[in-house]
Amino acid sequence: MPDQNKNLNDDLTLEIDVEPLKRPVEKEDNIIIAKSKMVLAKKLLANIKENNERLIQLLADNLSAEDEAAISIAQLSEENFQSGEENSDQARIIEGVFDGENMIGPDGKQYSVPANYASKSKLVEGDILKLTITATGTFVYKQIGPIERARLVGILERSLGGEYFALADSKRWRLLTASVTYYKGESGDEVVVLVPKNGESKWAAVENIVRKAE
Repeated sequence: MPDQNKNLNDDLTLEIDVEPLKRPVEKEDNIIIAKSKMVLAKKLLANIKENNERLIQLLADNLSAEDEAAISIAQLSEENFQSGEENSDQARIIEGVFDGENMIGPDGKQYSVPANYASKSKLVEGDILKLTITATGTFVYKQIGPIERARLVGILERSLGGEYFALADSKRWRLLTASVTYYKGESGDEVVVLVPKNGESKWAAVENIVRKAE
């Protein structure tokens, strides 16, 4: 009898040891994010961080006179806000990042920004925009998160393909044609441009052009 009990215990122990080997191996889920969306998310986070720091400065009442002067009247103007006649059921609102020529939405899609508006508003690559698409299909843009800017003075040049560039600090930035033609700029003119203060950019906004001496 003792021998039989011993064999029975051995069998039970064997079943317990083998059981974990029969369990299915759990597979880890891999999430693939498109490169364009990663770049957009990075710019959005950087802009949020920058705006939060500005808000803290404003609340702490630590802005200097120069900082206050840098805030454009257009950003404070109520006329840039919608009248509120259209509700959310009648209009679509999309927020995105200006890439120097278009707005990139959170879904990675490009939304055409009128060159005249971008030029007049001096939009800089990395600015956060809000696009309202009305019930009639009208596109209404508003700058809601201007990125911190740096001002550079360079030389205007035009490529064989008709594109305009600004050369400054051994770097080259693309310029909107509408911005250059507004100031009647020509190759060799001195151009004052705005670029992101932090990070790299391919585009620059034209602030002014000084015609070269004839």
